[in-house]
Amino acid sequence: MATSSAAPRLNGRVIGICVAAALGGFLFGFDTSVINGAVDALAGEFDLDPGLQGFAVSSALLGCAAGAWFAGPVSNRFGRVPTMVIAAALFFVSAIGSGLAFGVVDLIVWRVIGGLGVGAASVIAPAYIAEVSPARVRGRLGSLQQLAIVTGIFAALLSDAMLANAAGGAAEPFWLGREAWRWMFMAEAVPALVYGLLAFRLPESPRFLVARNRIDKASQVLHDFTGEVDVNLKIEEIRGTLESEKKESLRDLVGPRLGLKPIVWLGILLSVFQQFVGINVIFYYSTTLWRSVGFEESDALTVSVITSVTNIAVTIVAILLVDKVGRRPILLTGSVLMAVSLASMALAFSFATLTEGADGSQTAELPEPWSMVALVGANLFVVGFGASWGPLVWVLLGEMFPNRIRAGALAVAAAAQWLANFTVSTTFPALSETSLTLAYGIYAAMAAISFFFVLRKIPETKGMELEAMQEDAKVERRQRS
Repeated sequence: MATSSAAPRLNGRVIGICVAAALGGFLFGFDTSVINGAVDALAGEFDLDPGLQGFAVSSALLGCAAGAWFAGPVSNRFGRVPTMVIAAALFFVSAIGSGLAFGVVDLIVWRVIGGLGVGAASVIAPAYIAEVSPARVRGRLGSLQQLAIVTGIFAALLSDAMLANAAGGAAEPFWLGREAWRWMFMAEAVPALVYGLLAFRLPESPRFLVARNRIDKASQVLHDFTGEVDVNLKIEEIRGTLESEKKESLRDLVGPRLGLKPIVWLGILLSVFQQFVGINVIFYYSTTLWRSVGFEESDALTVSVITSVTNIAVTIVAILLVDKVGRRPILLTGSVLMAVSLASMALAFSFATLTEGADGSQTAELPEPWSMVALVGANLFVVGFGASWGPLVWVLLGEMFPNRIRAGALAVAAAAQWLANFTVSTTFPALSETSLTLAYGIYAAMAAISFFFVLRKIPETKGMELEAMQEDAKVERRQRS
């Protein structure tokens, strides 16, 4: 198949629409981390045991899996932009409902509704950004999704800390007599509203428009936003990858290996490894974790905010390097750093002393120097993840699949990611009661295995046009070459 010979120009408009689309990632990060500062307060409010506490924290992830699963078919039928608007509405409703929850049951319901929005955003933002970005900067623009996610995490942790400090504690009354933890949830309504309004102004994906035979509109988007010089040639390239498609469905993902195409399995395993290294244990439970090693609540919240700032900084580094160094070298380096830092945390917690509280719960207390080892290890882990697996998995998921199965394959991979996230987040409270050394040892082993997975299975996609990713065999041959 022919390829465009002229290099597309980069203009501010494509950056602008990619930033706007990535706001879904901001809400993704905000929604999944806002519970960090509220978890202890709501556990006391609703008298939750460790098992129910873990489910309350991770229940949103069930909605994430469902939202990711359905986002592909919905975006294929109605478009990428309408799917973003739906996600924004789900975020808004969840924020208000969670803040006004009467008990743990309706809190879980509202969190699941928010999870539907997170899941949809996790699919549609990387797919949209990949489809409107020029190939030579697609890695950097695709990484905006992860930058938005970690910025959302930072905003959630910062607002949690500010509200808790202003009220004198997350469980203390604040505005209108409602506890601070409730306002932590309701704060999300503001960015949700902004995201929805911006989404209305975004142009539709040119590849979706070509698939629906709206050629004039697709040409306009390619010229005005993507910066294509030879628009007609690009339209023909897109048509060539879509011509065999009558109507995309999940049946297109079926293949000879355990029921799915090999490239789909690679996406699923990338997603699972991203979660099985335990990154969200740091962001969902970091305040609780730092309180266990001697920090007061306000100090623990501050440390969590500092950790999230570190995450933002290293994500920016990844954005600067991804289109120069490539995807594979950065992932491999990240796997090594994560394995080492997690192993150091596992070692540190082997020296912990368990104390039992009045409610029967156990708290791990670390002596010096092991409390500092755990703190440094956790932040090195965030550096390793934030500079590699955090942003690059989303970049790869947005670009590694052929045009005709991209939305569906990304939906399946993202759903697998959320199920893996749910598994890790739900099991951590009970696992930590048994042994934090075991918990972090498992995550360290997953990081080590991820190194060999990338080394043997993941292709390099730096600089490739999306239209070049047509068949699994072609991707595999490029990997071996």
